[in-house]
Amino acid sequence: MTEQPTMVKCLVWDLDNTLWQGTLLEDGEVLLAEEVRRVVAELDRRGILQAVSSKNDHGPAWERLEQLGLAEYFVLPHIGWGPKSDSVRAIADRLNFAHGAIAFIDDSPAERAEVVFHLPEVRCYEPHQLGTLLELPEFSPAVSTVDSRRRREMYQAGFRRDAEREEHKGPDEEFLRSLELWMTINRATGEELTRVEELTLRTSQMNATGVHYDDTALLRLMADPEHEVLVITMGDRFGPHGAVGLVLLHRKPEAWHLKLLATSCRVVSFGAGAAILNWLTDQAAQAGVHLLADFRATDRNRMMEIAYRFAGFDDRACDCRAALGEAEAEGVQRLHLVPQRRALPDTVKLDAVELDERKAPMPL
Repeated sequence: MTEQPTMVKCLVWDLDNTLWQGTLLEDGEVLLAEEVRRVVAELDRRGILQAVSSKNDHGPAWERLEQLGLAEYFVLPHIGWGPKSDSVRAIADRLNFAHGAIAFIDDSPAERAEVVFHLPEVRCYEPHQLGTLLELPEFSPAVSTVDSRRRREMYQAGFRRDAEREEHKGPDEEFLRSLELWMTINRATGEELTRVEELTLRTSQMNATGVHYDDTALLRLMADPEHEVLVITMGDRFGPHGAVGLVLLHRKPEAWHLKLLATSCRVVSFGAGAAILNWLTDQAAQAGVHLLADFRATDRNRMMEIAYRFAGFDDRACDCRAALGEAEAEGVQRLHLVPQRRALPDTVKLDAVELDERKAPMPL
């Protein structure tokens, strides 16, 4: 396990004299440098979302972005006349990203200072840094996956899904059924390794321990017959959500030890975490073993503790804790559950591996 730089998950662009050369309302015609186009396309390929915060009239500014062939790259355009800190905060809230995962680029020192004053964790950049932006570690994810390359499309599909949800008048379960949700839970393969590592890097709010596992550690666990590295994928009629969850499980005769559960915050409202825990609890009940789950509190993952408690995990003493033979790490709570058979939710179609099947050995 290694320390990683805090990655930028979304870059918010100013337009005038930043994204393009010139001031739209004054010059009428503005120009786009090919270097800027290259940066926008490469950030998108790396899975870094991009948004806009610009003091402009929305109609002409958006029309110019469309003419330049860039409009599709921006998931949340905030074009108007309010404070830019308000726009950046709204973008972070809509994406459910911590402020430290947001970056802002603007040619105006006053605008950058206004954002920093109200949102001190947001990192600010000047247009002259565009030439080296792609070389900075915070814009250089360690892995590139199929999911990261289509992240923007998945978020855009999510916004369409959310809009339909707001228009739905019936019960929420009825809407979830209308989505035709599906979920798969399978053992990770070597080809999926980068997707699994990326999940531990990007997921903070729904990460039960806040721990990042690099590819070396994951390969070691995948090769160990006592450990399960499970990757969860989801999708619906709007399209695939991609890889949305990770389970690291140590199976012992006396108990199963859930070392890590991490799920994307994008699928929390679809009951993904509850579905995974219900399935795992049912599998443990069939195997006749207790479940132990690690939880380490961070400043972002309170919802994960709630999910564990709601699933029935508690702090009770049990002989299975000693039988596990693994000491608790500093700051970690090891929660306990005596599993019982559980019905899976009828709002999602589940296709999952059976954990009582023998795990095929995987060479290091």
